[in-house]
Amino acid sequence: MFPLHILLTFVPLLLLLTLMEERVMLRRLAYSFLFMLISLCSIAQQRMAVSGIVTDATTGHAVAGVSISGAGQTVVTNADGLFLLKSVDQELTTIIVTHVGYSTERINVADIAASSPALAEEPLMRIRLQPATIRLNEVLVVSSDARSLVSAAIRKITDNYSRQPELLHCFYRETAMKRQRYIMVAEGVVDMYKTGYGSDMRRDRVAIRKGRRLLSPRSGDTLSVKVTGGPIVPVQLDIVKNPDILLSEEELDCYELRMETPTYIADRMQYVVSLEPRYVMPYALYRGRLYIDQETLAFTRAELSLDMSDRDKATAVMLVRKPAGVRFRPKELSLLIDYRHEDGLTRISYVRTIFRFNCDWRRRLFATSFTATCEMAVTSHHGGDDVQPIRGRESFDQRDAFFDQVEYFRDPDFWQDYNIIEPTESLDRAIDRLLRR
Repeated sequence: MFPLHILLTFVPLLLLLTLMEERVMLRRLAYSFLFMLISLCSIAQQRMAVSGIVTDATTGHAVAGVSISGAGQTVVTNADGLFLLKSVDQELTTIIVTHVGYSTERINVADIAASSPALAEEPLMRIRLQPATIRLNEVLVVSSDARSLVSAAIRKITDNYSRQPELLHCFYRETAMKRQRYIMVAEGVVDMYKTGYGSDMRRDRVAIRKGRRLLSPRSGDTLSVKVTGGPIVPVQLDIVKNPDILLSEEELDCYELRMETPTYIADRMQYVVSLEPRYVMPYALYRGRLYIDQETLAFTRAELSLDMSDRDKATAVMLVRKPAGVRFRPKELSLLIDYRHEDGLTRISYVRTIFRFNCDWRRRLFATSFTATCEMAVTSHHGGDDVQPIRGRESFDQRDAFFDQVEYFRDPDFWQDYNIIEPTESLDRAIDRLLRR
């Protein structure tokens, strides 16, 4: 037993220690509360999203295919001009809006959120793009020899595009329509591995990371016709890396090239070169336009449509297989390949293909029209020494159908934080009808 005076000397010390422990506990609680607030703010910032509609300032019409980028993410507007951009890893402070023939818009997201406090987590905005005007004193006078310009741009490919492997994270969607009615939709998140532009394409691959599908339950809507397409298309249709499509010297000899009126993309002047078939070849050629950056001579956009004057040649390009007894009549194949300039390099950013064709069974009086659309938007990219190629067993085979590789629509929160291309109003209604069935 301790003597009384010794015990009394311990009492103030015990009280002091108790008070110190309480202060430490209160301080820890305060720090914890502050940390929670910071974490909540960080989560709110990380999950912030902006949505809106882009219209032409002159006509008021919606503008499709507009590039919306911010916080390292990119998406494009749908046919109704609508978009939704989500930020996952970085704070979304500014978005940049670009489209061919329009002035670039840079918008402060905080200003939109402040003007719509009730919608601060997903502020709505209406963006009116101003058509870009060509100032004659800024137009560089070049030779009228469009072929020389295209050839010069080809020689600059290894300077303008990445020479290192990159992994591109993409959103992919394909749809099929019978007449004016949607009968199929499939969409997903895919990774696209691309080797440097000084390398060949044999190691460039695509892997499906997440996907879902819907198919019309009507037996009469089913048609076992497979046309060229699928997630592998952006690898095959990268005309800059796959010159055999268009940009080889042998292919260019088949076309008549002409200089057209320059335009702007992302406030950068672009040369515009039109092309038309020059000779009759054993295969179908294209018509369209090429856009070339005036400063860097990088190819930034290609708008192409397949020549349909010879039905057999067009069918050879479009059709993969069909049932015996079905007649396939090609109507249209249009291609859009977009590239985006950033960080001193130009990268593929968006690819869209549209197939229109008629099919009918022999002995039937009328043919049925079908439209198949594939689009892929690169939402972000990653480069560096840690980029690993996609293994063969993970990669999408061009002989496969994307529809067969993904699951049925079930989870309403399927997309979570992924950036997607907003469905058009008509597609949204079609998905709702197919789900009810």
